[in-house]
Amino acid sequence: MSDLLAEARTYVTRSLTELANSDKAAGMQAYMKTEVPFYGVQKPARTPVLRSLVRDFAPHDRVTYEALVVGLWQLPHREEKYLALGVAGAHREYIVPSSLPLYRRLIVEGAWWDYVDEVATHLIRHLVIHHPDDVWPEVEAWVDDEVVWLRRSAIICQVGAKERTDRERLFGFCLRRAHEKEFFIRKAIGWGLRDYAWTDPEAVARFAIDNRDILSPLSFREATKNIKALVER
Repeated sequence: MSDLLAEARTYVTRSLTELANSDKAAGMQAYMKTEVPFYGVQKPARTPVLRSLVRDFAPHDRVTYEALVVGLWQLPHREEKYLALGVAGAHREYIVPSSLPLYRRLIVEGAWWDYVDEVATHLIRHLVIHHPDDVWPEVEAWVDDEVVWLRRSAIICQVGAKERTDRERLFGFCLRRAHEKEFFIRKAIGWGLRDYAWTDPEAVARFAIDNRDILSPLSFREATKNIKALVER
């Protein structure tokens, strides 16, 4: 395992160093409002690196999978961490309930929307859809956690779930956090509802209308962006 991890880290660092663009790095860092350094390698250029990483450094069990993800995650640049998340999502056979503590760690340590949203809407979504009985109790507890990024993750983790969305949980989570003034929570509520509106617009319209005085203006506006005709009729 140590050889696989060392070789993967060396490959990632070498590849990104060769692709580095200092001008782009400055702009990417400013856009993300972060002190974490960038190489200046945007997603299209990272994609071949990720493909090779997934193909040539595939973990042989879940323990190795976790070590690989954490090992890449601990590298200093943001693109290295993006690749860690890419590896985490690529090996779907290891996206299982026992990996939930790893994903929680990525959310808490990432503590910014680019990391958090990737984990929540891909890794956590997969778990709540395919392992609901094992995972929902903990994810539901996140709704009241002191860490804002866990609260956000609980709200948005069903984005993209479509007809497999647990509607009662989505609506319930939105109501439980509707009082918050935190921008990232208000935005999450709007995003979660707006996404589900593509699947059940009538249900979201009814929920938004019934709770208009509870939802923040931002949450209501985002939730109803694509169903204005239903809300205003």
